[in-house]
Amino acid sequence: VQLQASGGGLVQPGGSLRLSCAASVGSLSRQTIGWFRQAPGKDREFVAAIRRSGGSTHYADSVKGRFTISRDNAKNTVYLVMNNLRPEDTAVYYCGADPSIILSNIRMSRQYEYWGQGTQVTVSS
Repeated sequence: VQLQASGGGLVQPGGSLRLSCAASVGSLSRQTIGWFRQAPGKDREFVAAIRRSGGSTHYADSVKGRFTISRDNAKNTVYLVMNNLRPEDTAVYYCGADPSIILSNIRMSRQYEYWGQGTQVTVSS
């Protein structure tokens, strides 16, 4: 599976962005997809995930109610809609994929087998 993350940019606090995670090779419908982010000097942290089986969604507490993850299997793409963005959301956002990750590991970046290259999100006035 080859992943391509896109949609990042510069946005003012309170603004919105939609990130996309597309697969150029392989089917995302067979993968659990996780979005993670990494700010300078910090570890990569979990943001949101959508499971392969059943499509249940999971969010970090810091983004719950503001971010929404969804998938469009026809377009082989997973989206992360980010609303009410805050300066602390500034980071490089990565999407990861794994065909067999279990629920208890879904927030652990090291459990994901495939990764895209990342897209920069900057929230600043």
